[in-house]
Amino acid sequence: MPATMTTMTRTRTTAGAGAGAARVSSSRTRRMPHGRGALLLPARAQVAGGKSSVVDEEEEGKFDARAFRRSLNKTGRYVRKPTHDEESKKRMDEHGVGYSTSGLVAMMRDNGLSADLSENLTFKLAESYGFCWGVERAVQMAYEARRAYPGKQLHITNEIIHNPSVNKRLLEMGVKFIEDRGEENGGKDFSEVEEGDVAILPAFGASVHEMKILNDKRVQIVDTTCPYVSKVWNSVETHTRRKHTSIIHGKWAHEETIATASFAGDYVIVKNMAEAEYVAELILGRVDHQEFLEKFKNAISDGFHPATMLDKVGIANQTTMLKGETEAIGKLFQKTMLEKHGPAELDQHFVVMDTICDATQTRQDAMYNMVSHQGTEEGVDLILVVGGYNSSNTCHLQEIAEEYNIPSFWLDTADRIDAGKNATDWMNSHLEMQRSEGWLPEGKLRIGVTSGASTPDKVVEDILDKVCEIKMRK
Repeated sequence: MPATMTTMTRTRTTAGAGAGAARVSSSRTRRMPHGRGALLLPARAQVAGGKSSVVDEEEEGKFDARAFRRSLNKTGRYVRKPTHDEESKKRMDEHGVGYSTSGLVAMMRDNGLSADLSENLTFKLAESYGFCWGVERAVQMAYEARRAYPGKQLHITNEIIHNPSVNKRLLEMGVKFIEDRGEENGGKDFSEVEEGDVAILPAFGASVHEMKILNDKRVQIVDTTCPYVSKVWNSVETHTRRKHTSIIHGKWAHEETIATASFAGDYVIVKNMAEAEYVAELILGRVDHQEFLEKFKNAISDGFHPATMLDKVGIANQTTMLKGETEAIGKLFQKTMLEKHGPAELDQHFVVMDTICDATQTRQDAMYNMVSHQGTEEGVDLILVVGGYNSSNTCHLQEIAEEYNIPSFWLDTADRIDAGKNATDWMNSHLEMQRSEGWLPEGKLRIGVTSGASTPDKVVEDILDKVCEIKMRK
């Protein structure tokens, strides 16, 4: 395919609002402290007007994250289920932040997952793609909150989902995004959140420390956390009760993993199989402890002691990681503990629960199915992967296409495409921005289409419209 590419600087932005003195540190787990059965909370987690009870409880001793999360249900200021308000659903449809009912994606969905638009252009839609149940639920709850609390100031602790179009709509609806100024500047700024306001927790959750600050401010909390994410939290809480260290397959700086780690006791976060194998070697006494502590300084609980905290381990995962890799990591640590402790003691030293998200799994399986047809009539010439550039599950879809050496373009919005020049900016799976000139070749073209779990159909359709504009002109 004719194309020239130049790598541009990797950037990542977060919507923000407000300023002031009250902040909570929020890069990765903010050095989340460790503990058996409970968590200590960071002394720097303070709110405007003096100390919060977050700090008071650290001075008193251990903080039970599990008990606190359950106690929110009794406050009268906590909602964690949608109301299925029809007016809110109608507004979502008007804003194009849900499922398509009349566009090109809807047409493909109703016609065998394909569309032959001309003799030179065919689209092939993945069997599973786009908005998942948990994401749709979170967006719906945010829209319902806007209607349910008229006149109230709404805040959100992070992007509701990893999609710029949806987050822009919430900004237009008057929802303020709590600003994260980075750990070196004090972290998240909660100073503009006042008693009586409404705070929305995003689909991938919020740390227990952020929940505590919001509860202390006596705000109405609308918790849109995906139940699959909550399932992972229950898993790490089980590890803690059983005095196991949680080995979390995820990215330490990802918001979901930050939240999950805040509910864990002792933990280690491994990004991939290579890091998992390194930790397995540590467990078997083949890695220097100081070397490990330096290498994983951003991915372990505070006060982590390799000599004592890896005798019993449990496996958990960021829900958007590759299913096969999570399963392989689980088997690796099962084998490691078997080698160290023997079959009779294995159950006392290793635990794993199924926390893989169905939506992530089915989208990955559909992508593998699409690429498996290369070399046949069902094969594609290139693939469009649509989703936010900070979406982990979308990144993995792009990674699969690259693994099979299929030209693949990861786009977050149609604005990346210059139809007049037949050029586009796009992201690869290494999170490097690229630019391709002449990216759509002349002649017959069969294009595979998929999208991440945080991507509304309208975003996909806008991109397909740009592709049609280019190809129909050729």
